Amino acid sequence: MAEIQGPRDERGAIVGALTGSTADPRTLLLGRYDDQDRLQYVGRTTNLARTAGAAVADLLAPGQHGHPWTGWSFSTGWGSQEKLVVTLVEPELVVEVGVDVARDASGRWRHPARWHHARPDLSPADIPRLTSLTAEQRATLTELGMEWT
Repeated sequence: MAEIQGPRDERGAIVGALTGSTADPRTLLLGRYDDQDRLQYVGRTTNLARTAGAAVADLLAPGQHGHPWTGWSFSTGWGSQEKLVVTLVEPELVVEVGVDVARDASGRWRHPARWHHARPDLSPADIPRLTSLTAEQRATLTELGMEWT
């Protein structure tokens, strides 16, 4: 029987962190800038194939002091209290991913994004911005394990 899937869309996003090592990334944590120039988390990729991880590893730089996600914690999944171990990277690499069109109240993708390819020809400024988060949306992010300084 064929699997039925909801509508999907291709999107650009900025890599802000990863799981695994910088030499062998397993998943990418993705963001987009909001209208106040803050990098907001929008979702995470499914596990990368080894070849995709190796290809993207060469394009990532370790996160520097002052990274926009310094001090944030990420949960391993919806409703989970378990924290994801991540390595911050400089938010310079744009990637193209396939995402389910479903979003939560804060604009985050409800399902993992499927890796398509890196877009080193684009800069983070080329990626559409998120609209401002309301106080309620920020509270929801906090409840989901997203914290910021």
